Amino acid sequence: MEQNDKEHKENPCSTQPGNLVIATGDDNLKDIFHQISTSKTPAVINYGATWCGVCSQMLPAFYELSNKFSKLSFVYADIDACPETTLNIRYTPTFHFYRDGERVDEMFGAGEERLHDRLWLHS
Repeated sequence: MEQNDKEHKENPCSTQPGNLVIATGDDNLKDIFHQISTSKTPAVINYGATWCGVCSQMLPAFYELSNKFSKLSFVYADIDACPETTLNIRYTPTFHFYRDGERVDEMFGAGEERLHDRLWLHS
């Protein structure tokens, strides 16, 4: 049981992603962009990296917030796993917010409360 608890703390998305989709590569992220652009569902994409300490701190909060804001689609994209589609991402973490298929907002850096407020605004 302790091993499972440890794995859950290290990767909060490992057991059950809930409302969170993890982009597995450039082709997958392109498919996600297509779904966002053709969907009426608001979405948020969290661009991060495994080597980014702030990103690692924000990922558990992002996961928890994905369960609280069920009207939004949540996506996590590692910039190293999706190098072609994330060329324009200059800061990690970066959050992009979409409504009616269009990017309407962005947020740079950490701050669970700031992220919560933005999610509330876009949900």
